[in-house]
Amino acid sequence: MAVKTEIGYTTPDVITVRGKNLSTEIFGKFDFVDMIYWLNFSRMPEPREKAMANLILVAAADHGLTPSALSARLTFLGAPESVQGAIASGLLGAGSRFLGTVQNVAEMLQKGAKELDPAADDAAVAACALKLVRAHREARTPIFGLGHNIHVHGDPRVPVLRDLSEQHGFYGKHWRLALAIPAALEQEIGKRLPLNGAGALGAIIADMGLDGIFGRGLMLVGRAAGLVAHVREEAEHPTGQDLWDLVLDQDPRNVKANRTK
Repeated sequence: MAVKTEIGYTTPDVITVRGKNLSTEIFGKFDFVDMIYWLNFSRMPEPREKAMANLILVAAADHGLTPSALSARLTFLGAPESVQGAIASGLLGAGSRFLGTVQNVAEMLQKGAKELDPAADDAAVAACALKLVRAHREARTPIFGLGHNIHVHGDPRVPVLRDLSEQHGFYGKHWRLALAIPAALEQEIGKRLPLNGAGALGAIIADMGLDGIFGRGLMLVGRAAGLVAHVREEAEHPTGQDLWDLVLDQDPRNVKANRTK
């Protein structure tokens, strides 16, 4: 039985990626976003697609001492010989609450807007948003892409991401539905949670016609760059031990134990 992939193969003389010779047809001709699109879709991205993919990669790169960065730093503290382990640990926490939310948002919007006409008026979009909110509340499933623990009055990324989406022709029914959901939720529960950065990026993925896995993949690729920076900083100016000491200091049992030494 032959096991093969359409993505690429290697012979003694040639490395082939989606039918192109890596050495003679890709090196020096493709940039990284070109390569991402070629690997996934066997085609080059349109200029506007490339601009938006770069935007998503940049948006995902770093948000400071997030759980993924903390995980990477603490793993490096325990295993400084394993840079790949530290980076991997940071990416492993990219789930439905952090970073991976973009996939959840994109899939939620694609499902919710499936029957929505792209030319629908605002009233139809509002009704679609209300239907989505009620369905999720009835099923007791999260409504992704809303609220932020710091940007409680509105995420500063959202208007910029919207403007860039409009400039590149990727502002469609999924974006409109995403923006209508906060008002629909407020109508239902009396509390307004603004659209956050993950909600906006999920809307971009949906309006680009991309699948959620690809969207999460772009976020992971982007965040890997940020985690490399955190690990390099950790190597030069360690904070992992301080983080660990902070945890110990917050536990009164540890404080008591230390005082009795």
